[in-house]
Amino acid sequence: MNAITVKQEDKRIIWGIYIFTAVVFALVVLLHELPKAEFVPSFTYVLPKVNAFINGTCFLLLITSLFAIKNKKVELHKKLNTTAMVLSVVFLLSYVLYHYFTEDTKYGGDFKGLYYFVLASHIILAAVSLPFILLAYYRGFLGDVKRHRKLVKITYPMWVYVTFTGVLVYLFLAPYYPY
Repeated sequence: MNAITVKQEDKRIIWGIYIFTAVVFALVVLLHELPKAEFVPSFTYVLPKVNAFINGTCFLLLITSLFAIKNKKVELHKKLNTTAMVLSVVFLLSYVLYHYFTEDTKYGGDFKGLYYFVLASHIILAAVSLPFILLAYYRGFLGDVKRHRKLVKITYPMWVYVTFTGVLVYLFLAPYYPY
């Protein structure tokens, strides 16, 4: 492959990342605007727990991945990040499925200010970080360590925060799920 073909392929992948991000963002926004399904499959009620488990697992994978790369265990670092990426896709599918079938759960506790701060920061950082997470993963996958590191300096803390606060949001809402 010559340099021109590689640059064209790189541009296509980057555009694909931006398009994927826009589609995910639009889908998440639309989910909250669409009428809910008349029939709610019983398995959907377990999805908030599944999502919290996935978020918690991704959090641990990301922390472990940092230790792996700090100890120059590059292959382990790659495997941990790939697992976190795959789980994030599973999370996204589960999230979409749950919110397609169910109404949003309202928080009814005493810590509304804290809850809304955690929720808002979680949502904003999840939306903002998605294209950068994908770009950082892509750069790492290519072995473009310099660009990967540059992206990860900003992206990694956001992704860790989003996975951690995803679990917190579940813990805040757990008493208020209707099942």
